[in-house]
Amino acid sequence: MKLSERYAKSEAMLERALKSIPLGTQTFSKSKTQYPYGVSPYYMERGQGSHVWDIDGNEYIDFINGLDCISLGYNDPDVNAAVAEQLQNGHIFSLPHLLEVEVAEKIIAMVPCAEMVRFGKNGSDATAGAIRLARAYTGRDHVAVCGYHGWQDWYIGSTARNLGVPQATRDLTHSFVYNNTSSLQDLFNQWPDQIAAVIMEPMNVEVPAEGFLQKVKDLAHKNGTLFVFDETVTGFRFAKGGAQEYFGVVPDLATFGKGLSNGFPLSAVTGKAEIMKLMEEIFFSFTFGGETLSLAAARATLDKLEREPVIETLRQQGDKVIKGVKVLLNKYELNSIMSISGHPSWSFLAFRDSGNYSQWDLKTLFMQEVLARGIITLGTHNMSYCHSDADIEKLLQCYDEVFQIIQDGIKSGCLEKYLRCKPLEPLFKLR
Repeated sequence: MKLSERYAKSEAMLERALKSIPLGTQTFSKSKTQYPYGVSPYYMERGQGSHVWDIDGNEYIDFINGLDCISLGYNDPDVNAAVAEQLQNGHIFSLPHLLEVEVAEKIIAMVPCAEMVRFGKNGSDATAGAIRLARAYTGRDHVAVCGYHGWQDWYIGSTARNLGVPQATRDLTHSFVYNNTSSLQDLFNQWPDQIAAVIMEPMNVEVPAEGFLQKVKDLAHKNGTLFVFDETVTGFRFAKGGAQEYFGVVPDLATFGKGLSNGFPLSAVTGKAEIMKLMEEIFFSFTFGGETLSLAAARATLDKLEREPVIETLRQQGDKVIKGVKVLLNKYELNSIMSISGHPSWSFLAFRDSGNYSQWDLKTLFMQEVLARGIITLGTHNMSYCHSDADIEKLLQCYDEVFQIIQDGIKSGCLEKYLRCKPLEPLFKLR
């Protein structure tokens, strides 16, 4: 089958969608900017376990997993059963539902820093809530950030995607470098007694250097600043209590999302009761914050994490991916232009420029070939509880073939002959 035929329905749907939806979808990372046109699917139809099917009927093993929010697998029977049961009793009410209390208590029992909990719908809700809370608690305005923290003005204004964000807002957020405490100290020197919060992803691509996270916490507290972990991704994946349990560093506040409810829309702000009590004074309120289907999904997800070896499985299967990829990079002598890093549950395949070819040329060829072989990835390996040994074997078999094509293209100096589409262009980088 020609690639033009393989993705015909997806491309037709994209053309239709662009007439009514900017970018054709609701999420930047799922849009046409991330997938090379002519060699990519654009719309999914269903998922089961670790597999998904696009609207053309093509089947894939999914290593994106809804941008890391599917931790148990698509259509998890326990989560589905809990949601179906709750649906019979209603999904939104005029007063709070007991599920709000039950899920909050479960998070408090699992997460080291959690003494109180408030719910939102997206990770961006939670991080924005944590920053508003930190500003109210400290009486300060400035924020130090390290990582990706969502689309709200307070954070996105500090990135290249700052169109529409007032300059006054942009001026309040400052980035520091991961594994470099001196860069954070520089911010405290520049803005003495003005930084309300240090918010960071405890880990993404890089492993924290020995003592780094504790040093950041100590530096924050030394300057009267709250220390916040954005655990939107790491929460309930690195450990049952998140990265703070995994690394043994407990923040003042933490935010959770993605893995909290296996893909149902729910996020949370947690932390010390003394700070969280200010939630009664600031405005952090959602019509759908207590929506019960997502809370039922969260309770079932967290129950399963406690009952079954979910975390251990994510790590073990992810380890197999990392080790297998490293073997293949050595086999095809690609270590100078490709590398794999990150935590086993959330690893990243990175590309570098090589001679006449940019990292975008290489990534485009990579995506073109892996998608054609039934693997969907953006270069990440977001593991789910459903990823089997057979799935990993197929992934590595696919990479064995694709890495050879990349090697041949670079060595021959004719990589463009393998490309059947226009290369991706550098855009806003999330991490």
